[in-house]
Amino acid sequence: MSTLNTIAFQGEPGANSDMACRAVYPDMSTLACYTFEDAFAAVHDGRARLAMIPIDNSVAGRVADIHHLLPNSGLHIIGEHFQRIDHHLLGVKGAKVADLTHVHSHVHALNQCRGIIKKLGLEPVVHADTAGAAHMIMETGDVSQGAIASALAGELYGLEDLQANIEDAEHNTTRFLIMALEENIPPQGARKVMTSFVFRVQSIPAALYKALGGFATNGVNMTKLESYIIDGSFQAAQFYAEVEGHPQDRPMQLAFDELRFFTNEVKLMGTYPASPYRDQAAP
Repeated sequence: MSTLNTIAFQGEPGANSDMACRAVYPDMSTLACYTFEDAFAAVHDGRARLAMIPIDNSVAGRVADIHHLLPNSGLHIIGEHFQRIDHHLLGVKGAKVADLTHVHSHVHALNQCRGIIKKLGLEPVVHADTAGAAHMIMETGDVSQGAIASALAGELYGLEDLQANIEDAEHNTTRFLIMALEENIPPQGARKVMTSFVFRVQSIPAALYKALGGFATNGVNMTKLESYIIDGSFQAAQFYAEVEGHPQDRPMQLAFDELRFFTNEVKLMGTYPASPYRDQAAP
């Protein structure tokens, strides 16, 4: 298996991240990794050329810990992908819905399927990932144990597909970032692009307002802003942000000049083509 034709993801084979890899790069082999750090390491070690990393979901919100991990990954964001998530209720061979007492899955998948879990009176059990839960119930062979995972996971582990599309919200979509060792910035003006970056501000009045004022005054659209505490300190916050535009655009240059004036540290994570999904999803 050539590393030049391999993309890494976190989870077991059949996970939603695996499906995202196959959707974007159908000709590439996928490499399952236990943690996000392992997926990053696979790219650094040359075992994979790319990594597919989930960042947020339209129902469950941001993926836990990923904003802490991205800035120190040593990788660049080169693309994004929006994956529609279709959850399936899976059971071992011969199982029926009426046999189930417990359902296993990732915490996000369980939260996205609260309606059917409540309706069926099942006890949810949290696992590291959806495909891992499917793999586990296959090994137990217990008809009382179900899993919420993808149709692909059901096929890979020989499970019964007891019910399809069990998610509460029809818009259930996860956004993924595609990451690589080398940045791959599109030419200026070629198409709509996104720029992701992180920065820190001191915990003082108007610090964030002043830091971001340049984006407003220069007409740069900010599509995402997430804050989180770093190093256990409440005196400074780190922010992950995404804006529409190319770093070489004059409005972007002016906005970043102002940002750098009011912040301690700015780190560009990548400039990459905007997914067509953004226009399709616009109201």
